[in-house]
Parts: sequence; structure tokens; C-alpha cells
Amino acid sequence: MKNLIKLEELAMLGLSIFLFSETDFAWWWYLALILTPDIGMLGYALNTKIGPATYNFFHHKAVAISVLCLGWFFSQEWLELAGIILFGHSSLDRLFGYGLKFSDHFKHTHLGWIQESITSK
Repeated sequence: MKNLIKLEELAMLGLSIFLFSETDFAWWWYLALILTPDIGMLGYALNTKIGPATYNFFHHKAVAISVLCLGWFFSQEWLELAGIILFGHSSLDRLFGYGLKFSDHFKHTHLGWIQESITSK
């Protein structure tokens, strides 16, 4: 993955940390919840059609931003937290080369093949 894309994702991860710092939650909540969006991988236990759909739902930045905005609109801190975590996790994944999944193979993402993304400079 190109370094410019990595920098962009790092900046978005930083934004999620900043947004989290503006909430009333203790710092450890961010660390405790940052990997929870990977629950979307459970869809792969059902089949290879549902797997990418559930994974992509929990890793799509538009979903994260929508949840965050709903939290702001309804003044619901837990929704805000969920949106921040979804956004930060998606940025962290993309920083490491993991993107949204295609249904043909788990390692085939919108950023390319996972092994190629991780090893490319």
C-alpha cells in the first residue's frame, strides 16, 4: 500500500482518538473496544456470502460516521462511542492493509490481496 494512503489512515485513526478524548469515557474503553468490530467476521461461519456482508458492514466508514452522527444528534454517548470505535478500527485495519472484503476470497479486499498489501511498500 502506498505510504500516502497509510498516512491518511493514520490521520483518521488519530482523529478517532481525538474524538474519543472529547467523550466522558475512561481511556481504557477505547483500548477495550477497538477490536470489537471484528465480530463481523462471524458471518464467515455461516457462509461466504454472508461473511463479507457482515464484515464489510462493521468495517465501512460510512456506517461508522452515520452511527457517530446519530449519537451526536440524539445525544447518546454510547452511539457516539460505537461510531468512534467503528471508525478508528476501520482506519487501523486499513493502515495494516486490510480492506473491505470481496466474496470470492477472504484475502481479496478493495485494497488488493492482503499478503500483497502488507508486503508492498
